[in-house]
Amino acid sequence: MSVAAPYLPAGLPQPVPEPDGLDAPYWAGTRRGELLVQRCGACGGWQWGPEWICHRCLAFGMTWEPVEPRGRIYSWERAWHPVHPALRGHGPYLVVLVELPHAGGVRMVGNLLGDPLQAVEIGAAVEAVFEPHDDATPPFTLVQWRNTT
Repeated sequence: MSVAAPYLPAGLPQPVPEPDGLDAPYWAGTRRGELLVQRCGACGGWQWGPEWICHRCLAFGMTWEPVEPRGRIYSWERAWHPVHPALRGHGPYLVVLVELPHAGGVRMVGNLLGDPLQAVEIGAAVEAVFEPHDDATPPFTLVQWRNTT
């Protein structure tokens, strides 16, 4: 699912794949509206953030697999302080740590869409929202989160 308007204001640094290409599959997946997470070919363990080796068994051969873009809020914060000049006058906003049960329970950070003063519950169900930025050079897509309960 994609969102019509950007959640955060223009002027923030644009996310780009790391120069070594490690996270390029993740960003390519977001452009297609897919949530990809790394999985070890040796032990089957899931992990986030991206690494060249498995966090569990230290094997190489990590793959990127699509996962259901749904999870639960594990933790959250209502940010009031502008951590970047482009955010001056645009607070507060909600940052959530989302646990992905379909990816071994790995956790990803993102913004929670909707009223920034809304009540947030630990354990609440959320789904990924893919926010395309087609006018950027190069184009990119952010993963935001929306309550489903």
